[in-house]
Amino acid sequence: MSMFLYQLAIKLYGMLILMASPFHRKARLWIEGRKGWTDRLEEILMRNKKPVIWMHCASVGEFEQGRPILERIRSDYPAHLIVLTFFSPSGYELRKHYSGVDQVLYLPLDTVKNARRFIQMLNPQLAIFIKYEYWLNILMACKKANIPCILVSAYFRPQQIFFRWYGSVFLKALRNFSMIVVQDKHSKTLLLKYGINRVVEAGDTRFDRVLQIASSRNEIPLVELFISQHTCLVAGSTWPADEELLAQSLSHFPKLKYIIVPHEIDRHHINQLKKRMPGAVLYSHIHETGNLAGGQVLILDQIGLLSGLYRYADFAYVGGGFGKGIHNILEAAVYGIPVFFGPAHQKFREAGELLQVGGARCIRDVNELVDELQEHIRSDKKRKDSGEQAGTYVKNNSGATDIVMKNIRQYLNGC
Repeated sequence: MSMFLYQLAIKLYGMLILMASPFHRKARLWIEGRKGWTDRLEEILMRNKKPVIWMHCASVGEFEQGRPILERIRSDYPAHLIVLTFFSPSGYELRKHYSGVDQVLYLPLDTVKNARRFIQMLNPQLAIFIKYEYWLNILMACKKANIPCILVSAYFRPQQIFFRWYGSVFLKALRNFSMIVVQDKHSKTLLLKYGINRVVEAGDTRFDRVLQIASSRNEIPLVELFISQHTCLVAGSTWPADEELLAQSLSHFPKLKYIIVPHEIDRHHINQLKKRMPGAVLYSHIHETGNLAGGQVLILDQIGLLSGLYRYADFAYVGGGFGKGIHNILEAAVYGIPVFFGPAHQKFREAGELLQVGGARCIRDVNELVDELQEHIRSDKKRKDSGEQAGTYVKNNSGATDIVMKNIRQYLNGC
C-alpha cells in the first residue's frame, strides 16, 4: 500500500463511519465524540503549564494492558499532565472518567491535517502506544516534531501486513518509533530481520495487571448467593456462537451453575441470550429485587465486573474463539482455574503457551466442551492440576511493567 492509498483509505473510513452513524450506536458515538476536538484540547491546554505524557489505546483491552504503566507514571512523575486517548467508543465510554490520568479524549481521525494539528497542540514530551494502532500520519507528525514514541507490549508475526510485499508503508511506520518494547524474542528477531534495531524484549504488561486485579478482593455478594456452594462455570466475553455452545451443554450438567458475561449487553443481544437459555436470570433483575429464583444460569448484563468475577469460578470459558479471536484469557488464568476457549486463538501467544503447559483446553464443538467439563468435574486432581498450571504460568510471566518503566525513564528523567 502506498501513502496515497493510505490517505484515501483513511478519508473513506471516516465517510463510512459518518454514513453509518444515524443507524449504528458505536458509529454515532465515534462521530459525536470527535466533534470539536480542537476546541476541547485547546481549553485543556490553555491552563496547563506541565509537560505532557500521552498514552494511546485502541480500546478496553489495550487500556488494561497499559494501565500498570499509567499508574507507575502517575506515581513516579506527578509533575506531568497525563493524557489518555482512545480510538474506539468501547474504550472511551467505559474509561472516560478514569481518575488515573488528567484527561481522557478521543484520538482524531488520522488525516494529515488532524495529525499535524493534534501533535502541534498536545506537544507531548513522550508518546506511548499500546500494542496496536499504527496511525501513519500521527507517527510522522511526532517524528517531525522530534517527539519520542514508544510502542509497548507489541507482538509480531510473519503473517502481519508489515512483512508482506504490499505492507512497506506500515513497516516504515514501525521505523518511526523511538523504541519498540515487544512481548517475546520471536517478535524481536522478526523486527531485527527487517532492520528495526531499537527493540527491547520485556514480556506482556497484562500479566502484571491481572495479578493486580486478583490481589484486590472485590467481592460480589449476589454472585456468591447465586452460586451457593455449587460448582460454577464463568463464561466471559461471549458471542452468539459461544452462547449457543454453552446452551447446548446445559442439560448435561443440571447441578453446574453457569454465569454468562456477554461481550455485548444491548437489549437485543440479552433478549436473544435469554431465548437460548430459558429460565436464566439477569444480574440487573436480582440486583433490584434480590430474588435469585434458584436458576441455573445467571446473565451478567452489567459492564466492569468480569475480571473480578472469575475468582468465583471453578472453570472459565473465554469467548471469541469462534469469531475474530479470543478475549483476555489471563483474567481467568490468574485465579488458578482451568480455562477453555475456541479454536481462533493462534494470534495470542499466551493461549498457545497455556495449552502447552496444560492450563487450558481448546474447544471445537459442544461434545468437546461436555467431555472436558465431565473430566474436570469427575477428577478433583485433574481440575486442581490444570488450574495450578494456569496460575503458575501467569505468575512466572509477570514483571514486564518494571522493564517498560526502566526504558521510559530515559525519555523523562531530568524533566
